[in-house]
Amino acid sequence: MRRQPRTLLGGAAATLATLALLGQPSPVNAADTSYDVLVFSKTAGFRHDSIPAGIQAVRDLGAANGFTVTATEDGNHFTTSNLSRYEAVVFLNTTGDVLNDAQQSAFQSYIGSGGGFVGVHSAADTEYNWPFYGDLVGAYFASHPAVQRANVKVEGRAHAATAHLPQTWTRTDEWYNFRTNPRITARVLTTLDESSYSGGSMGADHPHTWCKSYSGGRSFYTGGGHSQASYAEPAFRAHLLGGIRYAAGRTKADCRPETGYTTLYNGSTTGWSQAGPGGFTNSDATLASHGGMGMLWYSARQFTNYSLKLDWKMPGDDNSGVIVGFPPSSDPSSALNNGYEVQIDATDAPDRTTGSIYAVKAPDTAARDAALNPPGEWNAFELLVEGERLQVWLNGVKINDFTNTDPARSLAGHVGIQNHGTGDDVSFRNVRIKELGGSPPPTPGTGPVVGLGGKCLD
Repeated sequence: MRRQPRTLLGGAAATLATLALLGQPSPVNAADTSYDVLVFSKTAGFRHDSIPAGIQAVRDLGAANGFTVTATEDGNHFTTSNLSRYEAVVFLNTTGDVLNDAQQSAFQSYIGSGGGFVGVHSAADTEYNWPFYGDLVGAYFASHPAVQRANVKVEGRAHAATAHLPQTWTRTDEWYNFRTNPRITARVLTTLDESSYSGGSMGADHPHTWCKSYSGGRSFYTGGGHSQASYAEPAFRAHLLGGIRYAAGRTKADCRPETGYTTLYNGSTTGWSQAGPGGFTNSDATLASHGGMGMLWYSARQFTNYSLKLDWKMPGDDNSGVIVGFPPSSDPSSALNNGYEVQIDATDAPDRTTGSIYAVKAPDTAARDAALNPPGEWNAFELLVEGERLQVWLNGVKINDFTNTDPARSLAGHVGIQNHGTGDDVSFRNVRIKELGGSPPPTPGTGPVVGLGGKCLD
């Protein structure tokens, strides 16, 4: 297998060191092209005393991460021509009716033209009579208990706003109950554990942070940010930065609604088996590859028609893959010969690059390049298997559509992740599956086991 020299990330290391000395959250990606953000904090109801601290926090983030910030409470900034200057608009603790009809129309056109929205805390307590805004923010405020400490459960750990967080994020804030549950229209990133505080009214599924694509644009909302202290917390500031970067289109994420998935891995490797040399470390519900060439496969059962989702990250020019449709085997070469590998390696040949069906079908490289986050950031795969059709989605964008016509193979079978070799350091998180129904795979030992001339697809 080819190895290419690993590229250096320019001045990124120096930037990280400088920001650490300044006490600022480090940038998720030091290579962002510059952009402009409008912070809007007009209030027509309750006014949070944290607004100045919030504005300053966004200014600090902008100075450290390559975006300029304009802060205003003047709705006259909401014109078509003026909004076109900004990649993202942050509604920072707005309340009540803050835009007139013409301003609403301009903002709606801005989102429809691909603009980004970030809602912070009482942005959900804003514009109750404007249906477009209600759909954009995702849910309206209903009530809240007293400020107190609570556990935030991090559900979506590939998004730039949450990738840095532990599975349970414990902090103090004012915890909103919402009138509706946004899960049916948005990708929920964090939820509140109502058993950890008093006054929650949404039950076991209490969304707190979410993202969504809407009307041509991007929306991110966080329920945090009530108090001045929030904006001094490094983790919350990094959370806010990730939301801004997503809204501005500087990082990609799969923000499609998600329900009905069963966890295969989220910290526990029960049901998984290692085949071949090397393996994976398991820490903070994250698997990190080492050595190889081997494979960690879900040996507990096989699957036929399903949506398999997982998150992955590589630090540089690394190599791995997700293998589907193979019969039981302790030999990783057998799995590669009798199944199909969806490759992870953005620098290889087109039919052996990220999103390819390895050595069989290249991805739509333009779509892949537009959807791919760079080394150091998390990416999200969905592998959708329907019969002998395999569709590959990267960060919510379809990048490959392959149909198996090889009679010696089938897409039904086991699934696994590859540890390719020393120096190929790829991490995985949050492996989950949703079965779509259909016939089960053949009984082990009765199906075909012949590969493509014994060729090893790595």
